[in-house]
Amino acid sequence: MHEPNGDKPGGKKQTIRERLSKDSLGWRLLVGFVCVLFIAAFIHFREARIEVLELGEKAPKFVVSQVDFSFPDEESTHILRQDALRDIGAIYKISEREVSEARYEFENFLIQNREWKSEVPTSTFEELYSAADSFEDVMTESRFTDARTLQKMREFSLPTTYFQTYTPMVVDKNFELPDHLWAKMRKLTSKLDRISPQTLNYVVDFFSNKEWKLVEDLPLLTSLREKVAKSIPDRYTKVKAGTKIIDQGERVTSRHIAMLNAMKSQLNENRMLWEPLPIVSSLLLSFILVGLSALYFRINKREIVESLQKLSLLVTIIILTLIFAKLVEFVLLRNTQDLFDMIRYPIILPFATILIAILLSPPVALYVSAFLAVILSMALAVDHTRFLIINLIAALMVIISTKNLRKRKEIFLVSGKVYLSLIPVLFSFAFLSNHFWTYSLGGDLISSFLFMLVTAIVVVGLLPILESIFRIMTEMMLMEFMDPNNELIRRLAIEIPGTYQHSLVLGNISEAMAQAIGANGLFCRVATLYHDVGKLNNPQFFTENQAPGVNIHQLLMPVESAQVIISHVTDGEILARKYRLPPSFIDIIRQHHGTTLVYYFYCKELELKGGNVDEVDENQFRYPGPKPRSKESAIIMIADTIEAASRSLENANEESLTDLVNRLVKDRIEDGQFDESSLTFEELGIVKRTLVKTLLLSHHVRIKYPEKKPIQEKN
Repeated sequence: MHEPNGDKPGGKKQTIRERLSKDSLGWRLLVGFVCVLFIAAFIHFREARIEVLELGEKAPKFVVSQVDFSFPDEESTHILRQDALRDIGAIYKISEREVSEARYEFENFLIQNREWKSEVPTSTFEELYSAADSFEDVMTESRFTDARTLQKMREFSLPTTYFQTYTPMVVDKNFELPDHLWAKMRKLTSKLDRISPQTLNYVVDFFSNKEWKLVEDLPLLTSLREKVAKSIPDRYTKVKAGTKIIDQGERVTSRHIAMLNAMKSQLNENRMLWEPLPIVSSLLLSFILVGLSALYFRINKREIVESLQKLSLLVTIIILTLIFAKLVEFVLLRNTQDLFDMIRYPIILPFATILIAILLSPPVALYVSAFLAVILSMALAVDHTRFLIINLIAALMVIISTKNLRKRKEIFLVSGKVYLSLIPVLFSFAFLSNHFWTYSLGGDLISSFLFMLVTAIVVVGLLPILESIFRIMTEMMLMEFMDPNNELIRRLAIEIPGTYQHSLVLGNISEAMAQAIGANGLFCRVATLYHDVGKLNNPQFFTENQAPGVNIHQLLMPVESAQVIISHVTDGEILARKYRLPPSFIDIIRQHHGTTLVYYFYCKELELKGGNVDEVDENQFRYPGPKPRSKESAIIMIADTIEAASRSLENANEESLTDLVNRLVKDRIEDGQFDESSLTFEELGIVKRTLVKTLLLSHHVRIKYPEKKPIQEKN
């Protein structure tokens, strides 16, 4: 009976993991609902799909605008900027070298000639010297240009304090500057410093009586042109729906790319993501896809939809794949066009295919690959035809290559095989465009290699996490538990070598039996190595570990002997948890004897009671169980029972072994030991025949060599 509110007897509540371990319909529906919501969100928030054109290539077909949109027209903007720059003429300045020389000459004049004292009697040497410095600064800062350039500078609010309207007739020789230029420079100087008019006039007259050379101020002109060009806003050109963007065979330019990107942005704005009907549409489509998949698995892989563990694992991998795909799309679309051109075909499917093929099965991986290919090609902003082809080929190669993976590093080998299979596919895409080699093809080869390398690294990192969370035993994990350097195996080999040898033999037998019916042979082989670890606590009580002629059970009552024998199951479970063995191994430790009787000591107790069954408590001689709950557990029980019994046969031939197998298996069936396993009668027949053949090989008779006699020497 079930306890109310999911509590265990005695008032102890179940943990979340224990609740999840029960394959209830409610939990499985919740997992399915999460999958529906996530796929719906992935489909709903997709980028608008447009034709992917390569810059400089010929368009494979014509493209027509799907909506009204405006795009930044670089050509029109460039024309406007050129028109604005035409109004900017040359800018001149007085040669700074000549100004410095004239200033030095004026200073010498003041020192050497004292006539200035009579011409400007109110001025001192310091005043004339200071006035010359100020006027020198004004002459150096002054610029001369045409009226249109000056007007353009005022339009853009650029400083024009030191600018004057003047364009020299010649620039390759010295000449006298017009009086109005000197008047403007005199006025600017008077504003900069408090100088008496007489002093300033005397300084200006000295400089104005000389000839000067004007030179172009190219740095200032370049800076001005850049400021004017930047001030011109981008010109947007409107395109009506139905307008042809590019014709078939036309060379793709940056203008075409800009138009396509603008159309895509407009399509995204017009999608009305938060309106009720589009949301319902995405949910409905997701529900149909997930519902059909559930129906497929219910018909072909029933164990997937009936196991909360496997269903949760499958949905987790699907969600991780969609997240991976969305991250790749985000990086491609938010970065430069060069990156998008280099990574044209993201390789997404191998990530999910490798994980599912290893953790579940290749047939499940095949279906899920096709399922994800439909969703990804529908929702990602890629060339869906080629994306679909290259990802499906990669997924198929993964399924072919992942069979019998035994080491984690072999995942890199699988990724390498997938990459090699993609190389001819990428070349075929290039040949289709009548190109043997292009920059894009080189980018495809590099990006595909990087995708497969990243996939291998991420999968190797994720596998142990998923194995631990969902309690999945992969062949790679099983091979790690076969390592002779494992601490528990070393203890078995050193402390109880008899039991260890028994476990090795049992592993070979159970593996052959499991493979014969399509069960997990490697799991049987590895699990049997640990099935008797409980004997480490009391090794001397088990026949295979006893010295010849020594039987400690002669000192014990049958009930005591039975309890010691039975305790190796509970002791084994405790040791297994201590050494962190997988739960599936612990299940084998608990189930490999089921609830069978320790028959030998039960019979001895019955003898002591004079054959009176009522005086013997059968429960004291039964293992605690539970009974085998899987094919592998049932196979190990059969192999363990019969391998030990077969060693007592004096003449091990096919007939005697067949009789022994049939009799002991029949006893287990009548005792109900296989009632909870999924082993069928047909499979049981195959198991028994395989067991007889395997035991015959292990009991084969060796040739008896004659005794060596001494060789007599001839006289």
